[in-house]
Amino acid sequence: MKVVVLCGPESSGKSWLSGLIQARFGGVVVGEYVRYFIDQQGRDTCYADIPVIARGQLAWEDDARAEAPPLLILDTHLLSNMLWSQALFAACPPWLEQALLARHYDLHLLLSPQGVPWIADGQRSQPALQDRQQFFDDSLQWLQRHQQAYHVIEGTWEQRQQVAAEQVSILMGRCARPYLPQC
Repeated sequence: MKVVVLCGPESSGKSWLSGLIQARFGGVVVGEYVRYFIDQQGRDTCYADIPVIARGQLAWEDDARAEAPPLLILDTHLLSNMLWSQALFAACPPWLEQALLARHYDLHLLLSPQGVPWIADGQRSQPALQDRQQFFDDSLQWLQRHQQAYHVIEGTWEQRQQVAAEQVSILMGRCARPYLPQC
């Protein structure tokens, strides 16, 4: 099983790319538990919710891993939980990073906020590009510090789709030219 994580700031195309990757390569997509949690609770999150959200995300990931698909596509993982906790509450339960580092991820596709517009959806809260850029920078620093495999994806929606397909093709041992039927 290969595990791909889409990470980076909100409104950079993670959920959209997750679906496109699944449509092209198959596999299982794990969504963002925090979105489900906010919809179920009908309110914004507070610091006390962070462990609940993190455990929910891990449970969804574990359920998908148990299916052992050839490709597991994570729309997010605990890195986003950690960074949002720090951004919103200036604190983060220390076990989140330990739990994240205890898991194996084959590739992180880190999406830049540059080149695509921020789109409000009722849950997003960082319309300022500088805030999304800081989230991207924090994500990149964490990935580098912990020597995680990653590839930065930027540009237009079409460019993002092409680069993501290339990177997943390489990971899956297929040719790196997207959009070709034999690939």
